[in-house]
Amino acid sequence: MDKKYKIKSKVWLYSGQTAWHFVGIPKKESEEIKKKCKIKIGFGSVPVMVTLGKTKWKTSIFPDKRSGTYLLPIKAEVRKKENIMSEDTVSLTIQI
Repeated sequence: MDKKYKIKSKVWLYSGQTAWHFVGIPKKESEEIKKKCKIKIGFGSVPVMVTLGKTKWKTSIFPDKRSGTYLLPIKAEVRKKENIMSEDTVSLTIQI
């Protein structure tokens, strides 16, 4: 599957044992990815290429049982380069 999704979502902080920043993939796009994507790796994650501002990187999106959507972790390195803080709304593209 070679599909691109343009997403606009709020960055939020998960404050468990370690603090992680995430962006939620909207329900509509998450449902389409679940139906169409055959490649899944550990924990049901899906490998993706992300473009956010001028930064591009390979990562995975992870299923969230509570919301029924996928979550995209935003690395500290990316947040620093793109000047992103928790609660910011960002526009990005994910490519499956």
